[in-house]
Amino acid sequence: MRFRRTLLASGAAAALVAGAVATVMQPAAAATTGCSVTYTVQSQWPGGFTANVGITNLGSAVTSWTLTFDFPSPSQKVNQGWSAAWAQSGARVTAASMNWNGALGTGASTSIGFTGAWSGTNPVPASFSLNGTACTGSVVPPTSSPTSAPPSTPPDSGPAPELKVSGNKIVTADGRAYRLLGVSRSSGEFACVQGKGLWDSGPVDQASVDAMKTWNIRAVRIPLNEECWLGVNGSPSGAAYQQGVKDYVDLLVASGINVILDLHWTWGAYTTGPDWHCKEEHATCQKPAPDARYAPQFWTGVAETFKGNDAVVFDLFNEPYPEIASDWNKTLGWQCLRDGGTCTGIPYEVAGMQDLVEAVRATGATNMLMVGGLEWTNDMREWLAYKPVDPLNNIAASWHAYSFNACASESCWDSQIAPLAQQVPVVLGEFGQDDCAFDYMQRLVTWADAHDMGYLAWTWNPWGCTSGAVLIKDWSGTPEPGVGEGFKAHLLTQSPYV
Repeated sequence: MRFRRTLLASGAAAALVAGAVATVMQPAAAATTGCSVTYTVQSQWPGGFTANVGITNLGSAVTSWTLTFDFPSPSQKVNQGWSAAWAQSGARVTAASMNWNGALGTGASTSIGFTGAWSGTNPVPASFSLNGTACTGSVVPPTSSPTSAPPSTPPDSGPAPELKVSGNKIVTADGRAYRLLGVSRSSGEFACVQGKGLWDSGPVDQASVDAMKTWNIRAVRIPLNEECWLGVNGSPSGAAYQQGVKDYVDLLVASGINVILDLHWTWGAYTTGPDWHCKEEHATCQKPAPDARYAPQFWTGVAETFKGNDAVVFDLFNEPYPEIASDWNKTLGWQCLRDGGTCTGIPYEVAGMQDLVEAVRATGATNMLMVGGLEWTNDMREWLAYKPVDPLNNIAASWHAYSFNACASESCWDSQIAPLAQQVPVVLGEFGQDDCAFDYMQRLVTWADAHDMGYLAWTWNPWGCTSGAVLIKDWSGTPEPGVGEGFKAHLLTQSPYV
């Protein structure tokens, strides 16, 4: 809702004019970048003010944009804004375009504004960024080589680092704090049981990995199918499936990209669940909890294959929702998730997270593990109370946050996720929004950056973005307008090192 306060100014109006210089890695075909911003305090009174922000795109045309800036004073707050989706986390303010003003051609401008609060002083923000590019008034054309690397990033060569948990951080072998920043690459969970081979006709060669690196992707999450891995069902399955996964993982790691292997589709008929959930016995869809019949065998096999390679992380189960089977009894849901066994409303015997931790560790594998929560791992409130025991204490929390989830706002992230992140590493293993734009995702990654948290967007597959969560138009990494362009621009400003 557009809302303005019309009061006489009690202080002088302030203005700042800025433009853009790109200082991130760009491929040869990258667009030019540039922008200018004017920030004007239109009226001010004790405790409050209104501000207008003019944005001009000086670079190549964009289909959506996100403006970011930091307030200099801790007392400065955005109360209500217009012509953009406004959000604030700490000093950082984000304003994401609306459907009607997201397209800005070269030289095109738009104006947004807000009412705010202040006390003591009300200084003008020192700098602004548009789609991750700092605004300083100039334009930089694309170059065939990087102008500079993201801050604190070592040379982009060599294998991916080995990782482990230390306190509430993920660290490398030399003790440097590290974030898993990248994408999920879907198809290993479904193609083998749908007659589509292993990777749904998508390439898994060096060229496809190099395309990921043009986005500064440092981690890839690969969903897997337990029946295909074990040779129970599907084609390829068994040894052929395992070798295909291993070859792709080895290529990614050798190219400097960490891999998260995720148990995504599992066995077990879910006959008592809601009609819209899969009731098929075979691993052809997403079940509420892993099964005791095959899931421990799956993780034993995966751990045997990748032990000794701690650049590979094991995400023990994709998105649990056992509480739905018990009529949303969260206590029963958390107990089922950790302990497994006979769970209310689930006909098959469940393998709890404790069972899967023990299956991995029994092989001697020391790989870092990820464990989720309830409500498709969006509800993490009792995660610490039900954390499985790991003799290596090498477990991170696996959190998913889509725009349509229950916990999809800064206030929820502050109250539910930030306290958990103070105790253990939290990895945002999947996130996205349902309209192919980037405004919600920009708010989320901005919040995650402020909390030194890693994140992997869904999904690196050229499926056509019609309802959201598709990043690329082709396997060469051409970004989808909005979601892909925004996420690529953001990744190019980030370093995995904290």
